[in-house]
Amino acid sequence: MIILISIGAFVSTFLGGIFALRFKDKLHLILGFSAGAVIGVAFFDLLPEAIELGKINFDISFITSIVALGFVAYTILDRFVFFHSHNSEEHEEQNINKRGILGAGSLSLHSFLDGAAVGLAFQVSSAVGAIVAIAVLVHDFSDGINTVNMVLKNSGTQKQAFKWLLIDAIAPVLGITSTLFFSVPESALGIILALFAGFFLYIGASDLLPESHHSHPTAWTTFATILGVAVLYGAIRLAGI
Repeated sequence: MIILISIGAFVSTFLGGIFALRFKDKLHLILGFSAGAVIGVAFFDLLPEAIELGKINFDISFITSIVALGFVAYTILDRFVFFHSHNSEEHEEQNINKRGILGAGSLSLHSFLDGAAVGLAFQVSSAVGAIVAIAVLVHDFSDGINTVNMVLKNSGTQKQAFKWLLIDAIAPVLGITSTLFFSVPESALGIILALFAGFFLYIGASDLLPESHHSHPTAWTTFATILGVAVLYGAIRLAGI
């Protein structure tokens, strides 16, 4: 199963990048759906599972505080480490190409962490792992899009964009593989899942949603987002049967 998901993560990221290179006019619908899917998995799967695993040692208010901490921590990483900006044109005058490379490299690190999230989720259960894997695969598609856009928007060539796309596609595979060499106590997994819930809420609400609505009609992107939430809700309910 882990091998198949690793292959899926590579393919999803790679296809996202190819899509960005070929079909720029349709990205807003894909990003809108991705936003809904990532937010849905945070609310319907990661948070309930974190509360269930952590309630033996922690109260609910502590778990939700960890979710908030994850949201804030990812905000800081996104703004000051990942260099992920929705308005990169504002700084194009200084070190444009270098900034694109730094941004693509940081997004690849981000993809590695996504892969680690899948591996850790499978340490909880196959059902939780499968749901987190679905969310990550959806998000990996948008990661491929973002990596290509980061390079191209900062005066990079298509060859450079393709190179970084390959690196970004391999990163989640390495992240998943890394978790085969260590395990985490069940009590700690609840905290980790709460952190990832905060991460996913930030990614969906502060990253994917703004990009999906940028310069595009609100109605269709909103529909795509709601569809993403609904699809993940249905998938999680089916996985719990």
